[in-house]
Amino acid sequence: MTPENDQLRALCLRLGAAPDQAETMARQLARRADQLMAARGWSREQALAHLLRLVTEGSAGVAPAGFEGGRPPANAGNGESSQAH
Repeated sequence: MTPENDQLRALCLRLGAAPDQAETMARQLARRADQLMAARGWSREQALAHLLRLVTEGSAGVAPAGFEGGRPPANAGNGESSQAH
């Protein structure tokens, strides 16, 4: 286990995760940070800061932009276009 993993696990525990769940979440956060670094050219610090913001806001019930929920638009997900045929 790395110091980074220990810190991520501790954060997840503070946010209310069970110990086994916190360990899984910590590994997933580290893995997703690696993916963001490769895909977006971010530093590890940028990737982790982004993910930790999402995790802490999510635990407080704040949805990221575009994920607010609510009723989907008409015809969403049914394969139909909103344009008349």
